[in-house]
Order: sequence, then structure tokens, then C-alpha cells
Amino acid sequence: MKKRYLKWFPILLSILLCFEAGCAKDFGNQETQQAFSEYTDQLFRSEVSASTLNMHYCLAHPENYGISEYPVTFGTVSNESSGESAVLLENWKKKLKEFQKKELTVSQQLTYDIMMDYIEKELPAAKYGLYSEILRPSTGFQSQLPVLLAEYTFYDEQDIRDYLGLISCTPDFFQQIMEVERKKSEQGLFMADFAVDDIIKQCQNFTENPESNYLLSTFDSRIQEAAGFLTAEQAEAYKVQNRQLVLEQFIPAYQMLAEELSKLKGTGKNSGGLCGLPDGKEYYRYLVADVTGSALSVEEMQKQTEQNRKENLEELSQLALKYPDVGKKCNNYQLPTEDPELILKDLQQKMQQDFPTPPEVNFTIKSVHPSLEEYTAPAFYLTPPIDDISQNCIYINQSKGDNKLKLYTTLAHEGFPGHLYQNVMERSSGLSSIRSLFGSSGYAEGWATYVEMQSFYYADVDPKVAAYLQKNQAALLSLYATADMGIHNDGWTLRDTIDFFASYQITDKQVIKEIYQLIVEEPAHYLKYYIGYLEFLNLRQYAIQKYGDQYSNFKFHSALMKMGPAPFELLKKYLPKYWQE
Repeated sequence: MKKRYLKWFPILLSILLCFEAGCAKDFGNQETQQAFSEYTDQLFRSEVSASTLNMHYCLAHPENYGISEYPVTFGTVSNESSGESAVLLENWKKKLKEFQKKELTVSQQLTYDIMMDYIEKELPAAKYGLYSEILRPSTGFQSQLPVLLAEYTFYDEQDIRDYLGLISCTPDFFQQIMEVERKKSEQGLFMADFAVDDIIKQCQNFTENPESNYLLSTFDSRIQEAAGFLTAEQAEAYKVQNRQLVLEQFIPAYQMLAEELSKLKGTGKNSGGLCGLPDGKEYYRYLVADVTGSALSVEEMQKQTEQNRKENLEELSQLALKYPDVGKKCNNYQLPTEDPELILKDLQQKMQQDFPTPPEVNFTIKSVHPSLEEYTAPAFYLTPPIDDISQNCIYINQSKGDNKLKLYTTLAHEGFPGHLYQNVMERSSGLSSIRSLFGSSGYAEGWATYVEMQSFYYADVDPKVAAYLQKNQAALLSLYATADMGIHNDGWTLRDTIDFFASYQITDKQVIKEIYQLIVEEPAHYLKYYIGYLEFLNLRQYAIQKYGDQYSNFKFHSALMKMGPAPFELLKKYLPKYWQE
């Protein structure tokens, strides 16, 4: 997910936070270090409280962080927000320069560099304020909000009041979104018609049966669980209030959103990649750097993607030649279990040789509600607050048909040693709160993809089958990444995209059309997975070359968990300071 506070954006499955903990002894000016901590803590309190939804998913107990009074709000979305962000960033930059970085601890130096890197990259991007899109079929605000509200934990009665306040804020916030969409329409930056159709259909699915909307039943269940701090009369009153707000404000807000979007349909000037917009190619390059956390140029990404795909396809060919029956075995293998909880426990046991042991935490497996299945990923993980990592939730989209090894590797991506593992490891290691404001999707999804590829070899299947399926998965993901860059950077049309996939024996035109439209709707979406994955491979290769016989996957992964999310160049720079011989 993108940065959560400066540029308002909803919490998503892969919200990644990181900690501040150094392996080396830190010598420096303690007064400077204390002042830096106080400044970053103050900054954290200010930014995290700007959105009640973000704050709740970041902090279970904001009062312990000095946050006792705050407005209940989703934040703001406006045409002027980019200018305000630029001023804020300049103030950050000025304040940071007041600190002598060499006097800070190693962990503080990393935080300093992450913040300065963020500022330097965001300042020139202020002019692209209207190019970003908050409404997207898969990762947009309107798609994520229902799930986030359904999972909104009630730690105390104030949380219930905040939740109901957010429900009542939704109509106004959707109006703010539509004001921006109308501005985008006026300037020729509005979305393509097929994107409008997808979002309208999504809103209609969610509002189709108001009386059975799952925000009613999930709220009632959580209220029952809150009996420890509510009387029976209070619980019943809150149920009545929630029902009224959902039926009279929340659902009508989605209906309004669909109606207003339909009025703008046909005003979009571009139904292809971002490069079809004025300055769109430049915006895409900024977006790619922002999303991936990589310093590679788009051209360098394209070259490395093609090279890795070539290597994977050659390895697939060699496997097929050496083991002619491997393809048949890929369709007939069996796993000991297809129970998600048992799979996660199996992964926890298998990963021990390559990854540090995580702290004991609970996790639950839930199914995506049918009204959200069509536009939801095959699975996703909701991160717990930084001050309460005890509860973790993984959603599985039953409509995507995950089974066998696909389910196994998907749970590795979302659970162990993927998102869930990464979060609890980082958060249990001396987390500095300010770092929860930073971190690219490329780090989060790149890590999860990197360990997903490893998990093929943890499954109890023939090693040849595991290798064949893993190489095939990596090659397939590389095709999506190349298509993303081709469409948005090079101006590929649907015809170009069909021809590209056809060259790899993928010829279903309807499927390719759907892929093309998804990539248009969600630029750089596939790059956070694949380019992030490649960057972890690059970083691992660097560590192997640097440490030689002293290298081990265990040490490499331990260092990464200590550094936490950061641009890949900074991870490479700081790796020696976190490496333990």
C-alpha cells in the first residue's frame, strides 16, 4: 500500500510497518538522539490521528501514545491537497536537516534516510495530484472500506463510537471523492468507461440486499463480544443505531457513488495506459518508483524482467526434457492437507531452517463475503495494530478456486513466512512508531512473493513438480509485469497485449482483455509483486557475494527483519550494519 497519511489512502491487506533496532553498538550524541525521537514521535501523533480509520488499524490504544482527543474522520480528499502536502514535506525536510545524522543511532540514521528519501521523491510529484485514483475495482477505497469496517475491533466503548462516527462520515467523504472525480473529468483525467462500469457493478453488488448486508451481522457479533464493558441496554442501543446508519447513510452513500459516477461515464479521454495522458508517462515513472521502492528505471526493470523470464522458461524446458512426465505429475499430485490452518502450521515448521522463529501469535482464517468476491484478491492479510500483534486475520476468496499447491503457496504469501510473519517479526523487535508511516508496496508484496516462491519447495510434493510449478509461476508473473510497463510506459493497445501474450501461447482473448483492463485500472499493480520480488533476489545475491562462506538464508532474512521496510537502495546500504556473523 502507499503511504497512509500524507496522501490519504485506505489500509490494505499488506500494510507493512517496520521497527528500529540495530545490531551494532550505537555511539553518538544522546541529546540529539532524544530530540530526534521526540520529534518523530510528535510527527507520528500528528499524522496518524489525521484519519480515524488509519489510526485504529495502526493503534489499538492511541491514548498510550498521547492521543486522547481527535476528530472522527476519514481524512480529506481535495483538489488542493497536493499543495498542502508539498508545504508539509518542505517543513519536514527543514526540520530533519537540523539534526546531525552522524550523531544518531544506526536505527535513527536509517529512519532519517527513509524520511529524506520519501521527501525528495514526493516533492516533485505534487503536480500529479489529479493523476492518482482513489476509486479502483480491486484496491480502491470503496472496495476496501466494507472489509475494514467489518474487521474493526472494539477494544472499548470509544471504538464503538468512533466506528459509528465513521459510518456517518461516509456520505460526506464520498461527496469529497466525487468532487475530485468531477475535477478529473473536467481536465480530461477521468477513468475509462470499463472502469466506471466495474465500480458501479461493485457498488450495486454491495447494496443489493440492504437488510442482509454483512455490516449489520458483523457489528452485532462484535457487540456481543463487547459484553465485558457494555450493559445489555447499551449493546441493544448500539445495534439499533448501527442498523439505522448502515441502512440510511452507508448504503445510500454507495448508491450515490454509483449514480454520480454513471453521470461522468463517457468523459474519460483515455482508455489505455497512463502514457496516453498529458505527462502521463512521467507520472507513471514516478508511480513505479513510489510503488516498488526500486531505484531502477522502467527500462532497467523491463530488461531484468525479460532476462529472468528467459531463465525461468529455459529451466522449465530443461525440466520437461529431463523428466517428460513432469507435466502430468503437476496435475496429479496430492498434498497431505488442504485445511488452511494446518497448512499454516506446516509452513511454520518447514520455514525454521531459513527464517528466525516468530513470536507466538493467534491467527484466524475467514472467507470473503460473496458480495465482494468478484473484486477481491484470492487472499489477503489484515495487519494488527503496532501495539497489539496478538490477533491476525487472513481472508480467503472462495470464488477464486484456490486448491492444492495454489492454496499452500497463497497462504505462505499471506501468512508464514509472508505478510503475517513479516509484520509480527518487525513489530516485536522494538518498533519505532514513525516508521509505520513509511514503506512501499514493493517491499511488502515483493517479500511475500519472494517467500511464496520458496514455499513451493516446502510443500510435500515431488521436488521436480515443485520446481516446475515455481518456475512457471515466476514466468507468468513476469508476463503481467511486462504488460504493465508495456501498456503504461510504451502505449501498448489491447491488440499489442493480445499479440504479446500469444507469443507465449496464451491465446484466450477474453482473458487477455480482462488482464488489459485490470492493468489500465490499476497501474503498477503487478510491479509491486514482481519488481519487489526481483529486488529481494538482487539483494540476496549481493549478500551472497559480500559474505561468501559466512552467508546463510537465515542470517539474510534475520537482517531484513531487523531493518524493516525501506527503499531497496537503503536496505543494501544498511545491510552490513545489521548483519550478524
